[in-house]
Amino acid sequence: ANAASGMAVHDDCKLRFLELKAKRTHRFVVFKIEEKQKQVVVEKIGEPTQSYEDFAACLPENECRYAVYDFDFVTAENCQKSRIFFIAWSPDTARVRSKMIYASSKDRFKRELDGIQVELQATDPTEMGLDVIKSRAN
Repeated sequence: ANAASGMAVHDDCKLRFLELKAKRTHRFVVFKIEEKQKQVVVEKIGEPTQSYEDFAACLPENECRYAVYDFDFVTAENCQKSRIFFIAWSPDTARVRSKMIYASSKDRFKRELDGIQVELQATDPTEMGLDVIKSRAN
C-alpha cells in the first residue's frame, strides 16, 4: 500500500476495469473509498446500454468518487472510436477529509487501472458534462 494514503485497491476494481476495457461488458464503473477498511471498492457498474446521463446520476452530490467511463464517439472522419475516461469526482460540498483522501490516493489508484486514456477532475456536474467529455475525447 502507498505510504501517503495507505489505501489498498480491491482486486474487484481491477477485474471490473479489465472487463470494461477488454470485453466492453460495462459502460462505466464507479469506485468508492471505504475509509474504515482503507481500500477502494467497486460501488456501481453500468450496463453497456446505459447513457452518460445514467452514469452522471450515479455520482453522489456530496461525496467523492472515482469512476471510469467508456465513451463511444464518431470522429470527424466518421470513424467509430472509444476513449476510456477516468473521472475524479470531488464536489465542493464533500467533507474536507474525504477530498484529501481521494486526492492523495488518486494517482496510485489510477496506476492500477492500465489503459485510461483521459483524466478528468470535476468538482461540479458542469465540469464533467457531455460537452466536456466530447471535447476531451478527440
